[in-house]
Amino acid sequence: MKHLNYPMNGKVAIVTGAASGIGRATALAFAQCGASVAVADVLETGGVETARMIESAGGKAIFVRCDVSKEADVKELMKRTIQAFERLDYAFNNAGTEGMQGMTPDCSEENWDRVIDINLKGTWLCMKHEIPLMLKQGGGAIVNCSSIAGVIGFPGIPAYTASKHGVLGLTKTTALEYAKKNIRVNAVCPGVIQTPMIDRFTHGEAQALQQLAAGEPVGRVGSPDEIASAVLWLCSDSATFVTGHPMVVDGGWVAQ
Repeated sequence: MKHLNYPMNGKVAIVTGAASGIGRATALAFAQCGASVAVADVLETGGVETARMIESAGGKAIFVRCDVSKEADVKELMKRTIQAFERLDYAFNNAGTEGMQGMTPDCSEENWDRVIDINLKGTWLCMKHEIPLMLKQGGGAIVNCSSIAGVIGFPGIPAYTASKHGVLGLTKTTALEYAKKNIRVNAVCPGVIQTPMIDRFTHGEAQALQQLAAGEPVGRVGSPDEIASAVLWLCSDSATFVTGHPMVVDGGWVAQ
């Protein structure tokens, strides 16, 4: 990752879904800028590895296993973060799942509930418990992970598309609620990014990935670091007049 020069020494960040991909890149970016990081994920091996990567680079991190769809897990994440670092300044609510592919009539109730629970309910639960901690110290910044599927429709992934549209509505509402409380709430909307999720979506087939890249006006897929850079900017003091904003980082996909 290129060096990010946002002064965050003494600050604390939570990153969910940080075992790999965009979450890992963002956790490392926060640490690079001097923040201590609570790394959260249901995947323990990857989450522990992310925390170790931060520590080996001289940063401070803890790993907390957390299923964001379960309020008890989210409460424990907040508790462990405060125990370790005594405050919370930034949160990147990134944990998500793409669910099963299929047209709307073929989407099972089980798939619908799982995707909504993780992507939308999980984002709400995290903010529900992050905001009181930020209010105690006078402010903070939250970034929720939506998607270009939160801005436009995508046939074949109805639950995912609905969940990511919901994240944007939730982001805007919460931003308005806390606009005068010094808590900024924004969303990032990634395009096609080279992550394990995209690998699952393409079933690891090079041709399928090439087709996705061809759909990008810039002619390539994005990297997790490019999303991390956007998240860090949204959290930084360089974005103090930005709240309620769905930042599309997609190589021009939705501009077509």
